[in-house]
Amino acid sequence: MATIRIPTPLRPYVQGNQHVSVTGKTVQEALADLTTQYPDLAPHLFSDGKLRSFVNVFLGEEDVRYLNGVETEIHEESQLMIIPSIAGGSEAVRNVDHSAIRTNQAFIIGLLLIAFVTNLWPIVAFVSAVLIIGTISLEAGLFKRIYRHILKPAGVIKPDVIPDNPEPHRFSQGLGGAFTLAATIALLLNLPILGWALVWIVIVLAALNLFVGFCAGCFVYYQLNRWGIPGFSVSPLPDTRREHA
Repeated sequence: MATIRIPTPLRPYVQGNQHVSVTGKTVQEALADLTTQYPDLAPHLFSDGKLRSFVNVFLGEEDVRYLNGVETEIHEESQLMIIPSIAGGSEAVRNVDHSAIRTNQAFIIGLLLIAFVTNLWPIVAFVSAVLIIGTISLEAGLFKRIYRHILKPAGVIKPDVIPDNPEPHRFSQGLGGAFTLAATIALLLNLPILGWALVWIVIVLAALNLFVGFCAGCFVYYQLNRWGIPGFSVSPLPDTRREHA
């Protein structure tokens, strides 16, 4: 069953529980099950049937408002968090686990290097599929799922959660997926120089992110934000530890 982490101010309404197991295929259904179990909690989450503006729900590290809202799909192993706005304002605490990102980059680099050495385009296609699927649905991201469900629980990799915006990282992953897709097509069209050049661009940029902490895709995202391009509405956080722009 999916679980919802309850913030301290709301725990008196759920019998003091820090986590509550819920059923449902979407965030909306999960919240409905939560308030069915604990009806006294409902007025603190909903007003006229709608989620209150100061109530922020996160799926992993992602604010569901930046996904598909309360219609965001969840799975049995999904972890939701209810986070009140800061000081009653409209700004929510936003965090990103950079260990998950670094794990993602490590898998990308390793698999693409193997693809280059063995001259196997199907590995490039596999990486492209993983990145594109993970961009569309964060819960379906294979490499991050390995981190969340295997490496982190086993203590192999420690979480590194810091204030950050998830959208630029998602955009960056999408760029990686587009580049590896283009590389796959080039290799299938017997254009090896172009194909492997695109692969090496992804390897180098992923290495910059993994070893230096510079996210090139995030840099591009924030530049587009500064230029006012529609769809790039999130500005850098002033307290973000990594420099993206």
